[in-house]
This record gives sequence, C-alpha cells and structure tokens, in this order.
Amino acid sequence: MIEIKNIHKKFGKLEVLNNINLSFKKGECIALIGPNGCGKTTLIKSILGMVIPSKGTILFNERSILKKYKYRGQIGYMPQIGRYPDYMTVGQIIEMIKKIRNSDQALDEDLVKAFELEKIYDKQMRTLSGGTTQKVSATLAFLFNPDVLILDEPTAGLDPLASEILKEKIIKEKDKGKLILITSHLLSELDDMITEIIFMQDGKVYFHKTIEDLLQSTNEQKISKAIAKILKNQSNEQNN
Repeated sequence: MIEIKNIHKKFGKLEVLNNINLSFKKGECIALIGPNGCGKTTLIKSILGMVIPSKGTILFNERSILKKYKYRGQIGYMPQIGRYPDYMTVGQIIEMIKKIRNSDQALDEDLVKAFELEKIYDKQMRTLSGGTTQKVSATLAFLFNPDVLILDEPTAGLDPLASEILKEKIIKEKDKGKLILITSHLLSELDDMITEIIFMQDGKVYFHKTIEDLLQSTNEQKISKAIAKILKNQSNEQNN
C-alpha cells in the first residue's frame, strides 16, 4: 500500500533520513519508534507530502506521491499536538473540517460518541485541556473512514479511560484491514495493538520486525523489554 524506496532527506548539511526502504501493507498496525531526532517525524511528513525528500520515491497504491495531493484523502492524520483556531468551538472545528473535506462518504463518528464530544460542542478550543484537544484530533483523524491512519503519539495526554477507548478503536480499524502507523514513546501502550515495529536511529532504519519475530529472537514477552535487550546488545558490541 505504501512503499518507501531509497529515501534521503537533508536540511542543509544535516542528513535526517539516510536511505530509508520500507513497505507497509493493509491490515498492519506498525509502530515507528526511536529516540528524539532519529527521523520519525520527517518520515511521516514525507509520507504526507509535507516534506519533499532530497532523493528517493514514495509510492501510495503503486503511484508516486510527488506533486500529488488527492491520495491524502485516504489518510487520517493525528498530530502529536493539534493546533486549532483559539476562538472556534469544538462543533465549529468539526463542521469546518467536514466542509473542507467535502466528502460524500459515511462518517465514522464512533469517537464523537465515545469521547462524548457533543457535550462540549459549544466550548472554544482555547479553553480545552491538552487531553481534550487530543480527543478532538483523534476524532478528526478517524472521521472520514480513511484507509490509512497515521497517529503521532496518540495516547499522550489522554486519561486512562480515553486512552483505552482510543486503543480499542485502533484495534477495531486494524481488524477491518486498514493500515495504521503509530509513533510512540510509551512502549507499554503498544503491546496489544501492533503487528510490526520499526526502530529508527540517526536517520536510518535499525530494524523492521514483526512482533512475533522480535519477541522470539529476544526470548522476551514484552515489546519494551525486547527492544531494551536489542539496544543493550548493540551498545555492548560497539564498546567491545
């Protein structure tokens, strides 16, 4: 569904992405993880067409995304920090996005109901807590029933109940055959959701494994412990 071929990206002399090759298929829920500055956000923005790679190709359904925009209609994006006009209300934001998208397909309002956003439709965005703003961002990402969901730190700032609601929704959409990409620092949040994991470091893909392979190769039962073991082994090898 999405193929990333030989992607490089430089900002001046700084190489942020170095020969990235990845393939993402329908029905997968893939975690993109790594330390700050490893290139995760640049890679996501490249897929969304917000950053143009210095070299390489990104294909969406076997077609290059370069100078294209319509493919984005098949993607739901939840940013890590949503920015909205301060004096617009929750209801106005949702209605505005509906008009901008001008989509005639059935809307997915599961999260509107689950997060009980109808109760705060008349509240201005500037009055919302970070967690409630996250609920609005999540709702907008899923609203148009996209084939692909890109979720940047989706549970950050959410209370435990809201976090569980969102995780259940992610699993439900994955089971429908959608492709879901998640960036997260909270590895414990990922255990029940993801099928594959990509670890990036210094602008490169350090590994891309299925969860089954990751746990089996490290003889661990939790993703966080498996990754910690791999990184510890890497550190030991470099020091020897």
